[in-house]
Amino acid sequence: MEEKPHKKKKPRGKARLIAGKCIACGARCQTACPADAIEMNEQGEPIIDIEKCIGCHKCVKVCPASALEMVFTPEEEKLLTEMAVKSIIEEDEAEQKKADANIKSWRGVWVFVEQSDSKAHPVSWELLGVGRTLAQDLGVELSAFVLGSKIGGLADEAFAYNADKVYFIDDPLLAQYRTETYLQGALSLIRKYKPEIVLIGATGLGRDLAGAVATEMRTGLTADCTGLTIDKNRHLLEQTRPAFGGNIMATILTEKVRPQMASVRPHVMPKPEMQPGRSGPVIVEPFLLPADQIKSAVLEITPLLTEGSINIGAAHVIISGGRGMLNPDNFKMLFELSDLLGGVVGCSRSAVDAGWMLHERQVGQTGKTVRPKLYIACGISGAIQHLVGMQDSDYIIAINKDKNAPIFEVAHLGIVGDVFDVIPALIDKLRTSGARTVS
Repeated sequence: MEEKPHKKKKPRGKARLIAGKCIACGARCQTACPADAIEMNEQGEPIIDIEKCIGCHKCVKVCPASALEMVFTPEEEKLLTEMAVKSIIEEDEAEQKKADANIKSWRGVWVFVEQSDSKAHPVSWELLGVGRTLAQDLGVELSAFVLGSKIGGLADEAFAYNADKVYFIDDPLLAQYRTETYLQGALSLIRKYKPEIVLIGATGLGRDLAGAVATEMRTGLTADCTGLTIDKNRHLLEQTRPAFGGNIMATILTEKVRPQMASVRPHVMPKPEMQPGRSGPVIVEPFLLPADQIKSAVLEITPLLTEGSINIGAAHVIISGGRGMLNPDNFKMLFELSDLLGGVVGCSRSAVDAGWMLHERQVGQTGKTVRPKLYIACGISGAIQHLVGMQDSDYIIAINKDKNAPIFEVAHLGIVGDVFDVIPALIDKLRTSGARTVS
């Protein structure tokens, strides 16, 4: 039989009197000593027989003046240090094993289906598209989760856009969005079913909900991602987004907590093809927050878009102008071109900062992310902050005098020339040939 290695015992040390601290309390230390290793002198101070001391610490514990201490030989001090280090390592390893086991209990990719009046926001289906790729790479299910009132019809749509399973909380208290009600509903589902990845659209509603959920779950949240992939070696979500003012692209990992959370702007990810007829299980859960515990109420809903406002994110054609347009009056030719093509006029941040255009028309990291069928960039150099907002357009035409402008790196067609020559010529050509809108 193989002999087990001898386990080293922890040194116990020997008791020692600290000079000048004894208060002659009446021989409490002598009474507590089980080894008769303490005698008292005429001043009422303990005299410790080192040979008899067994290092039980009892005298040290009962001394009211803390006049006794334990001392160790250099060899014992070294052994104590080694044992302390070993204990810390073992505790760290145990904690890591516990954390790893907890992480492995989280499984699946979830997409939040944002809805209003039982109509889903398109970003939800875009996220189910990228979610399908993530789920396949991990070998897990792709699920949608929906909160609201009278939302049963959204299950069929979710299945048609790739979902394998749908989780529902359908309750009149969720008819309108409130942070506290939607937060409670989302938390109850996430804590019960433990998805390893949760994706939420970076809309006004989505930003609010994602931040609240991440805070309560004590997990990370990468906002405004432009890319989502899986590190197949470590089974981690790689979350890519612009950083440092858009000058670099950072890839962020959430390694030690779950779920891994990311938000994505509308139109950043391609919308998958709808597959009518797909179906799967629908799990319905109750809403557990009593009405009398809800602290807020929705009194009135005022639409944000007023007459004259535009939504460049929904446009099929966008004609954008930048610093190269020189002044606001020169944007008139872009409006004329957009009317001929059935599009809208956008702009870069520099045009907004100069006061030439309204922020609602800005394309880029601090504006809107767009994915039109046709994007024409006029006098835009192509800073990374602008590129991340439009580089996934179906077809990009760039017009710039600088042949080295970064915009040409993403353009399908680049025109090196003066925008004030090119655009009027294009307008004249469209008028004479009969312009047709792009749809």
